[in-house]
Amino acid sequence: TEWQMSNFIPPGPEAKVFVISIAAELSGLHPQTLRTYDRIGLVAAGRTTGGGRRYSLRDVELLRMVAQLTAEGLGLEGVKRVIALEKQVTALQARVSELESELVRVQGPQNLPALYAGHQVALWRRRK
Repeated sequence: TEWQMSNFIPPGPEAKVFVISIAAELSGLHPQTLRTYDRIGLVAAGRTTGGGRRYSLRDVELLRMVAQLTAEGLGLEGVKRVIALEKQVTALQARVSELESELVRVQGPQNLPALYAGHQVALWRRRK
């Protein structure tokens, strides 16, 4: 059978596809810096069967953030903490979204405050 382009599914942002030299170039960091960050657990590289490091697009974005934070004077332990807190915020936002969807499903529409262009408007029912 002939290979068709429609069958191609590009790797997602989590796929560890970049060798260390490319990840270093994309992040603006030296390959040795990437090795150090991997060794201290700041950015975890994937490994090939031969032991070579592989990085994902998300890893490269994280490396850029690390470079920016360290350039602004934050130490590596502080950067680790920022990364952990950002992951926690993302997880909590996802959970809030799940709970909001569940609430709508269980209760149906409610008379809740509505936001319009940055202003909060409260809707009230008259008592009979």
